[in-house]
Amino acid sequence: MAEIEIKGLERFDAAELRRIGPGYASGEKYVVRKTESRGRVVVELELVRLERPYVRTWEPVDGERRQLYERAVARGYSLAAYEGAEPVGIALAEPQDWNRSMWVWEFHTAEGRRRRGIGRRLMEALAERARAEKLRAIVCETQNTNVPAIDFYRAVGFELEGVDLSYYAHVDGLTAEVAIFMKRRLEPRKE
Repeated sequence: MAEIEIKGLERFDAAELRRIGPGYASGEKYVVRKTESRGRVVVELELVRLERPYVRTWEPVDGERRQLYERAVARGYSLAAYEGAEPVGIALAEPQDWNRSMWVWEFHTAEGRRRRGIGRRLMEALAERARAEKLRAIVCETQNTNVPAIDFYRAVGFELEGVDLSYYAHVDGLTAEVAIFMKRRLEPRKE
């Protein structure tokens, strides 16, 4: 087993991204409920076990999204984890100047390499880059059905910060995927 090295991503490769992160499967999901009245709005998430695992395969990256990812990589903040010459983890990210945060567009560790600390090292390297730029937080979005991702983000210091019931135009927010926004606040870099 070769040493893991974290390096800046030099170019965006859509095929490599999908090889490392083709999708996910989860035996649980967060059921999202919303009740609203004039004086009170409550959004509730409840973790439930599924009879059959929820399986999601990502679509190919093209068009506007491809341009977005290419731009993010060109800005110099995206990272990859390598085992020898093989990429085994990827973090596509870029700063959002207007609110001084690092937005993570994609974050994946290859299936056979999970639970070995690679994702944690990749996230810590991303956090260090964000601190060096004096950014205040790292922000990401995942789905209520992607409990393994939510668990990982929590384990590396993220908290749930928002829910968008209609973020995905193709689904009914209360019965399928709901967007979960997570944020990790960053302490200022100690000089």
